[in-house]
Amino acid sequence: MMGKMYRLPDPGLLIGGSVALLVLVCGIFAPWIAPYHPNDQELLFILAPPVWADGGSMAHPLGTDSLGRDTLSRLIYGARTAVTVAAAASFGAMLLGAFFAHLAGYFGGWVDWIISRTVEIWLSFPPVVLSMLLITGLGIGIDKVILAIVLVDWTRFCRVLRSEVQVARGQDYVAFARLIGFSHFRVIIREIFPATLPMLITLLSLQMGISVVVEAILSFVAMGVPSDVPAWGQMIADARIDMYYAPWGLALPIFAIFLTVLSFNLFGDGLRRTLDPRHTAQRSA
Repeated sequence: MMGKMYRLPDPGLLIGGSVALLVLVCGIFAPWIAPYHPNDQELLFILAPPVWADGGSMAHPLGTDSLGRDTLSRLIYGARTAVTVAAAASFGAMLLGAFFAHLAGYFGGWVDWIISRTVEIWLSFPPVVLSMLLITGLGIGIDKVILAIVLVDWTRFCRVLRSEVQVARGQDYVAFARLIGFSHFRVIIREIFPATLPMLITLLSLQMGISVVVEAILSFVAMGVPSDVPAWGQMIADARIDMYYAPWGLALPIFAIFLTVLSFNLFGDGLRRTLDPRHTAQRSA
């Protein structure tokens, strides 16, 4: 009886959420957590190995790069860049995509045709290449990276949510709301939007992982953040030259990206299973 009343949280939701929260805390409190400023150089400690390797020191637990900058500090500050871009870009893409998805799915007809054709044309371009083209025109900077991701990835939300809106529009309660005189705006906000919110939240968490990867790629090719702003992609680009002598400089930011993206994906997948009524019913049975 008690086993049926109490349900353990989804493992993916718990693990992914915990790791994502850790990355978020590192990003927010980077100035207090990082042992050094990310751009401080110690020329006497160039390419110092991590503490577990021969010659490693607790002064630089994860070693230093080719300019003597502390790797741990740059990873922590890189988390701030990744979290900032992931949160802002994903939220912006969600707002834009959800707006057009609800218009297309609710009104249908020529509104749906125009928005759907626009999404199809936009999706015909490779996302990363399109982001690079936009960055070339917009310039370098965190705000430019965020804007480029928003302009590219709003189509992900629009394409998926449009179908959800169409399903919700066909429900009896929506027809009843229209029958008693609710305006289109009120029907969308009060009747349809709550039905699509679980999918919207799930897509948002998954988009955050995608945004981290895109930001890393742009920083890797020097088209993301400025050179004085630590970023994981920038760290990978800097470590390529010394990858045979100091492989930790390449492996650590790659692992940070992998762990962050994996946490967002696990969190999003666990969130989908938690918010899905069908899956919840199966677990309760």
